Amino acid sequence: MVPLLLVLLLVLILAGAGFALKILWWIAIILLVVWLLGFLVRPTSSGGKRGRWYRW
Repeated sequence: MVPLLLVLLLVLILAGAGFALKILWWIAIILLVVWLLGFLVRPTSSGGKRGRWYRW
C-alpha cells in the first residue's frame, strides 16, 4: 500500500511540475516577444537618435 501511495505522489508531483514548466515557458515566450517589440517601437530623442525604451 505504501509503495502505491509513493508512486501516486510521485506522479502528482511530476504532473504538477510539468504544468508549471509549461506555464513558465509561455511566460518566457511572451516576455521575449515584448522585449523584441521594444526595440522596434523605441521613441526618438530630440537629436533624432533612437533612445532606450527601458529605464535601467
